[in-house]
Amino acid sequence: MSILPRRLERIKSVLNCRMQNLTVLIEDVNKPHNLSAILRTCDAAGVFEANFISKTNAVKTFNSTAQGSQKWVRLNNHEKTIMAISDLKNKGFKLYGTTLNSESADYRNFDYCQNTCFVLGAEKWGLSNELISMVDQSIFIPMRGMVQSLNVSVAASILLFEAIRQRKDKGILPTSGEGLNIDEYHKTLFEWCYPELALIYKKSAKEYPKLNDQGEFDPIENN
Repeated sequence: MSILPRRLERIKSVLNCRMQNLTVLIEDVNKPHNLSAILRTCDAAGVFEANFISKTNAVKTFNSTAQGSQKWVRLNNHEKTIMAISDLKNKGFKLYGTTLNSESADYRNFDYCQNTCFVLGAEKWGLSNELISMVDQSIFIPMRGMVQSLNVSVAASILLFEAIRQRKDKGILPTSGEGLNIDEYHKTLFEWCYPELALIYKKSAKEYPKLNDQGEFDPIENN
């Protein structure tokens, strides 16, 4: 069993640009359309995984807006705010929360070239006070209209692509897989190339087979 060369080339070209040090944390955004749009933007921006806070443990993103992007961006669901914040800070992320308060600053004033997490809230109410108190920096997107807020998926797009712009300007956007650690890269490559087999290996608690440069593997040798 092997993957078609063109398919393998496409998968590698996308995986080579993925970044573990850029992500989002979405709090209580329940509209599938918005969640799907955020996930699609994450895929387009090269974000490796996205984080959600949802007590239901059911992130509803799988509608036509996602365009299948849920297959290519890992979803981390956190039931409690403190768990999400602790996990991200332990990984070294700096959290930028989108909110209007006395400490908020223009989002364009900051450097997003290192471990960056953009924190966005619900469609109507924004971030909870609990989460606002835990972010490292409150930011806002300047507006000139009567309405002083953007759709959450639009805001996510603006912020993520500002981070991409900054990283491109500094020449640090990954192009050859350097945005992921090597173990994560090979694990994800197998899961993307052989998703059904990956599920079987997970259930049996076996390590994934090693792939050669052509995306081929010997299941007997790897058992």
